[in-house]
This record gives sequence, C-alpha cells and structure tokens, in this order.
Amino acid sequence: MHKAGLACLTLAALLSLAACTPRQMIVDNLADALSAQGAGGEKDLELLRDAAPFHLKLSESILRQNPGHRPLAESVAAGFTQYAYAFVAFEADRVEVRDARAAERLRARAARLYERAQRHAMRALESAAPGFGAALAAGDEGRRPTLSRERVGLAYWAAAAWGGWISLSKDDPDVVADLPLAVRLAQLAWAADPDWGQGALTGLLGSFEAARPGGSPALALARFDQAIAQSAGRSAGPLLGKAEGHALPAGDRALFEQLLRQALAIREGADSPLATENEVMRQRAAWLLDKADDLF
Repeated sequence: MHKAGLACLTLAALLSLAACTPRQMIVDNLADALSAQGAGGEKDLELLRDAAPFHLKLSESILRQNPGHRPLAESVAAGFTQYAYAFVAFEADRVEVRDARAAERLRARAARLYERAQRHAMRALESAAPGFGAALAAGDEGRRPTLSRERVGLAYWAAAAWGGWISLSKDDPDVVADLPLAVRLAQLAWAADPDWGQGALTGLLGSFEAARPGGSPALALARFDQAIAQSAGRSAGPLLGKAEGHALPAGDRALFEQLLRQALAIREGADSPLATENEVMRQRAAWLLDKADDLF
C-alpha cells in the first residue's frame, strides 16, 4: 500500500477512537506509529519522494502537539534532512549545467528544509535539557553540555542538517558563523557514542574537518577511514564522504573513482535499514563518475 494511504488509514483509525479515548493518548499513539515508520528499507526512490511530503507534514503536526516525544522529533529531523539531501540539493546539482536559475531555487529550498530539520532537532535537545543551546555556544569549555546516548541521534541530525544549511548559505554570514557550533555538536555526539550510525557520525566529523577553515586534511582522512571501517562494507555513505571530502579536493582521481565504484558495488540484504541511504548514494556515485572529467 502507498505510504501516504497507510498513514491516512492510521490517522483515521486513531481519530475514530476520539469519543472514548483521551486526546493525548491518541496523539501519543500517533507519535509512536509515525516515529516507527522509517523509510530506511525503501529502494524505490520515486515512490519515497512522492510519499515523503505527506508523511513529513503529518509527523510535524503531531510533533507540535507532542514536542517532548524524542523518537518523533528525531524522525522528523532525519526525514527533512534526508529529503533535502536526496531530492532537492542533489537535483540542484544535476540540473545546474542546463538551468542555473532552477538550481539556485532548488538550493534555496534545500537550505530552508535543512534549517527546518535543524530547528526541530535543537528544540527537542533544548526540551530534554533546558539551556542546551546556550551551553553549546558557551566560550568556557567547562560550561559545555554533555549528551546521553539516547540523544545522540537527535544531535547527529541537528549537526548534519546544520552543516547542509551552512553549505548552502554562503551568502549569509550569520548562518556560516554557526559552523563551529555544528562541529561542536557533532563532537559531543561522537564523545557519547562514536559508533553511532555504522560510521555515519564519524563520517560527518570527517566532512566537517575537511570543510571548516583551518581544518586538518590528515584528521579528516583518518575520520573517513574510521567511518568506512565502522560501516564494515554495509554503507555507501562513508565511501562517498571520503570521495567528495578527501579524494576530490586532493585531486586524486584514481582514488575518487575507486571509492565511487566501491559504493556502487554495495548490495544490502532484503529489508536492510540502509537500503534507502545506499540507493541514494549509489545514484550520486554514478552521477559523480559521469562528471569526473569535469571535476578533475
């Protein structure tokens, strides 16, 4: 069944209980159901692209009624970040050569979606630990916050969305100035659970290190290699991270193409939670290989 249709039926069934069930129980049940409906196993990206807006809007509306629901906040932040990356920012890259204005519009939209994801995740972190944002920005390291393992996912998506937002906001110095905070948040998450996401968090740190002014290429490379090892050959994301964050800026075409071909060769098992991510990365890897002559 189409995901949007399933969500509609779920909503209708729960609302039908309104006459005999307290409203908050309905909202809680919906929040549980929506946060559990991950898209990680979906390989049909066109179906996912069509279904995602309804699911995201419904999830966002329920989150507003139940802002303390951490799993739903994490799901919403992840959903907006992944949608922005896979279906908006990537589309901007692909159309730029034939329509620069359309690419500019798409990147502006992607930046807004990343911002939306970041704000949802940061709001949830603040709700769980009032003063979290101020402590994150504190100049005194002794005042910096810590993270429990259960909040690492929220922190990851906040940092990843923040990074995406910053990367597409080069003309907005106020947004770009927050890069150290995004890096700091990712570092806090890594300190709490360095293996989170089968290398996704470590790879994000590698990308941040490669992108930040004064970053260490050696440290970025070490992070990328660690992320690849953590993924144990199951995730294409760390391979793409190293290709675009290390091999491309280093001008190493042979390594760039080798990493992309390794990403294309990854095949996950049935119902793997990495199926969607890997399919997105395989499509990007194929596109980057086609563009290699223009990139080097």
